[in-house]
Amino acid sequence: MPDITPFHLSGVPTTGADTLRVTSPWDGSLVGVVSVPTEAQVERAVADLDAVRAEALATPAHVRAAALDHISAALSARAEEFAALITAENGKPLFWSRGEVARAVSTFRWAAEEARRFSGDLQRLDTDAAATGRLAVVRRFPRGPVLGIAPFNFPLNLVAHKVAPAIAVGAPILVKPAPATPLTAMLLAELIAETDLPARMVSVLPVPNDRMAPLVLDPRLTVVSFTGSGPVGWAIQEQAPRKHLTLELGGNAAVVVNDDWPDLTAAAERIALFANYQAGQSCISVQRVLIHTAVHDAFVEELVTAVEKLTTGDPTAEGVQVGPVINDAAAERIIAWVDEARDAGASVLTGGTRQGREVAPTVLSDVPAGTRMAEEEIFGPVLSVARFTDLDEAFTIVNSSKYGLQAGVFTTDVRVAFRAHRELEVGGVIIGDVPSYRADQMPYGGWKQSGIGREGVRSAMTDLTEERVLVLTGLDL
Repeated sequence: MPDITPFHLSGVPTTGADTLRVTSPWDGSLVGVVSVPTEAQVERAVADLDAVRAEALATPAHVRAAALDHISAALSARAEEFAALITAENGKPLFWSRGEVARAVSTFRWAAEEARRFSGDLQRLDTDAAATGRLAVVRRFPRGPVLGIAPFNFPLNLVAHKVAPAIAVGAPILVKPAPATPLTAMLLAELIAETDLPARMVSVLPVPNDRMAPLVLDPRLTVVSFTGSGPVGWAIQEQAPRKHLTLELGGNAAVVVNDDWPDLTAAAERIALFANYQAGQSCISVQRVLIHTAVHDAFVEELVTAVEKLTTGDPTAEGVQVGPVINDAAAERIIAWVDEARDAGASVLTGGTRQGREVAPTVLSDVPAGTRMAEEEIFGPVLSVARFTDLDEAFTIVNSSKYGLQAGVFTTDVRVAFRAHRELEVGGVIIGDVPSYRADQMPYGGWKQSGIGREGVRSAMTDLTEERVLVLTGLDL
């Protein structure tokens, strides 16, 4: 039995009465054992967050920024350790785990930069005669302590997107990592504890899912930032309608390949890779590929070839691009959806099988409307292809989804790019690339059932805070 990993209660390594075993999605081996907090310990963490609000708010910007810089530098120095742990508990290949660590390094660095310049605005009020001599100082202050609920698919960087903006604005935060992948968050908590932040400002607790309702409802946690499945996210909104919520939910991302794109092979390789990265367990993984009829047949041939060239297998091996999905239930569900589409008339161009938790990278064509593959987020290494005759049709198909997170458009025409930006009902439009592209400093979030609110460091800082106006009177402006 390995040593028990403590959780971090108000910045202090602590153990509770129960434990949670963390196993590898690849071979089921034991990765680690993490201690689980008792109800009394969770209550203490929340009470500490509430009590430390004033101290956290009064912490100078240079202290917050220095803490974020330290976390960023420490992550960089221990990058291989973090990457190996992500791969062990999540199952994503080292190639992607290393990329996730690099992104988290940048996320904390950008938060440090933003913490130094999060200053507010000045607004002259003497544009009206009645306000002569008046000046408004508009600053943003934290709404209150944050409950940050993170998913399994990015166990480091999506925790970073909860923690880093909160630290930057001086908001206390309780982070609840996914039960499948808590160890990476606990390792990150060690780095946070090394800083000069108020000790009670950050807690990282692996609270079981069935014990989360009281936390969601607790009035002391005034903000809930949740990344995960739609049903859970919307249930949180129903349970706590008066709280400020950020919900980063699902998608079934589409990419449009227009007939003016000059390099079909490169586009096919890019789409193949990002339909299957993280084993398709990303809310902006490519799921629907819409191809202009003039290039459809040639492109589909290139795409199938590119998918079949992907390297699958042991995620700890160098060069592997596609690993297992998170558990047996996920693998079974993915194949059930593929079989449902096939039974309804879809053709399987490659893949469509699984061995244990390894789902073969799969390409479907002619997927009928009404199937789960067509309507929902499969969250697995499966994509569908369809043809369109003009952009009106393509954009209508993209917008037909109840989701609207991101979309990609392969085109060289800037007019098409601006049209896509105007017409596509998504939170982000990526031109010349897949919808899976995300820069961690840009606003990121969805329309429709893909969620509410925005992440991305500066956007999240805005989301965690509210404006407060100070009016100065009797000034010679």
